[in-house]
Amino acid sequence: MDGRGRYSIGELARISGVTVKAVRFYSERGLVPEAGRTAAGHRRYGAAAVERLGLVRTLRELGIDLAAIQTILDKRIPAAQVAAAHAEAVAVQMRVLRLRYAVLSAAARRGATTEEMDLMHRLALMSAAERDRLVADFLDSTFGDPDTAPLSRVLHRSLSPELPDDPTSEQLEAWVELAELTQDPGFRSLMRGLFTDSAVHDAPAPPRKHIVARVVEAVGPLMAAGDAVDSTEAARAVEEIVGAYADLHGRPDDAALRNSLAAHLAAANDPRRERYEELLSIINGWGPPEFPHQELDWFLAALAQAERG
Repeated sequence: MDGRGRYSIGELARISGVTVKAVRFYSERGLVPEAGRTAAGHRRYGAAAVERLGLVRTLRELGIDLAAIQTILDKRIPAAQVAAAHAEAVAVQMRVLRLRYAVLSAAARRGATTEEMDLMHRLALMSAAERDRLVADFLDSTFGDPDTAPLSRVLHRSLSPELPDDPTSEQLEAWVELAELTQDPGFRSLMRGLFTDSAVHDAPAPPRKHIVARVVEAVGPLMAAGDAVDSTEAARAVEEIVGAYADLHGRPDDAALRNSLAAHLAAANDPRRERYEELLSIINGWGPPEFPHQELDWFLAALAQAERG
């Protein structure tokens, strides 16, 4: 610094933590004006340039363009207003990056083809209205009109994903997978079959406990006690559940009924159904769902044992 309190371009660069080239560039753009020049033509900057250059550096690191910085320095636009506009732009960029991350992560994990990646990308880009239509088509075709029966109405409400306006990468990835699952004809058929078999529970009062809940209630204590699937206790539980299922459907206990019960419980235990509810929980921000895999597996084995025995 010379005797008049002026800095050379090199001194200003060192104090401000930028390169000489950057100081020269900002100076030539009028963002950091010179205080004067030496007889040899070398730039000199006053003390105010240190503060001004520090502000320029901060704004540039925040991604604010030079034109906006100039308006701030000239006090034509408040810095807070510019910051708000840029914050919104950054938020949009973050959403786009999360979207890209979700699609690429899902594609890499699943070994997706080019066609599958294109589908995932289009699903991720859907508007809220488009997502609602896709989900409504799945629920309506699977469970029918929610205005026609209480059970259908409950299922529409409990199985509807609601992606937030600003979803995380995990939520976006879950949405893409769930949307693909709803378009799977096999999954639709599985869920429709479960609904059709469960629709009997929609009958007028008195309400009756769902057969899966009955299985869990009956089998849980037996498993905890270490009872085997071929034990007397297991046989008694099978008779109890089969009897409840026969009463529920108004049918006799025969081979056809037992096959129907086994098919219903196997469908209820299908991993695709569990995956849908796991994805739904991620999207909606719910706690992880619990599935009675062990109880259903145990009972199905006991039912098969009873048929053999």
